[in-house]
Amino acid sequence: MSPDISEAVGFELPDRPVTWLKRDLIIYALGVGAKNTEDDFPCVYELNPNFAALPTYPVVLTFKGDSQELNTFADRMKGDRIPGMPQVDPNRIVHGAQSIEILKSLPLTSGPGWKWKTRYTGISENKTGVVLTAENTLVDPENVPYAKLYSSSFNIGMKITGNKFNQVIAGPPQAKPIPKGKKPDWIYRDDTSAHQALIFRLSGDYNPLHIDPAIGQAAGFGGVILHGLSTFGFAARALLKTVGGNKPDALKFFGVRFTSPVKPGDALETQIWKVGPGPNGTVELAFITKNLRTGKDALGSGIAYIVEYPLAKL
Repeated sequence: MSPDISEAVGFELPDRPVTWLKRDLIIYALGVGAKNTEDDFPCVYELNPNFAALPTYPVVLTFKGDSQELNTFADRMKGDRIPGMPQVDPNRIVHGAQSIEILKSLPLTSGPGWKWKTRYTGISENKTGVVLTAENTLVDPENVPYAKLYSSSFNIGMKITGNKFNQVIAGPPQAKPIPKGKKPDWIYRDDTSAHQALIFRLSGDYNPLHIDPAIGQAAGFGGVILHGLSTFGFAARALLKTVGGNKPDALKFFGVRFTSPVKPGDALETQIWKVGPGPNGTVELAFITKNLRTGKDALGSGIAYIVEYPLAKL
């Protein structure tokens, strides 16, 4: 009898404790390209009067949990058993999409009692594999939500029923098309470093694909590739610097699809279009992030709601 793939939809995992320190916020900022510049001091220098968490920091908590120690990526992936789903192969999983809605600004240190809540809100099977969508919510000790995230993972080659299947009960807003024939309203170029993945992995994602060239060769990437969530953070910083006045609390929602890999050392260019008003006094943006080495879009279907500051520093 075939597994009932629909059992995965709506399934909730036990809550997980999560914690962070100021040091974690700084390591994350460095992992997404923050540098020793005046613009970046508020996210890398703890004595800066405006020191604050980058708003996308919660994306790494699913990996970090409440530990300051390293983790074994394969063991962590095997820990969650989901009804209707076979055991996943961590070497056959690709991060497909990620979004984060920032509900409240993070404190600089968590203290005890913060939780990471997970339920699965979508599953799709076709001839190439299975896409699983998880909804994560970060809540404080009083159960007040601070961020809601959606993450889609593509399990390459996985077969459950062998037939087409699609069921979704919740998901993030989707990007509007980029205006045809219109130049970007903002462009921001940034460089990843040759050791970018070595830094980003310290935020909790210790997948060997991002440090061991042999793993990257076997996976068909020609060596080490950068974490998609590092590129995600680079793009978020680009929007904050160009549109949001370099103010972390300006960003309210940010989502992308991961479309092609980036290697450490590649240059990135984020192209941004204003496509309308967003909710609660924000503007809605559509954006892409190009890998200037390959000419391909590293991030596509970008959508953001952000408070626009007209005098934003480039």
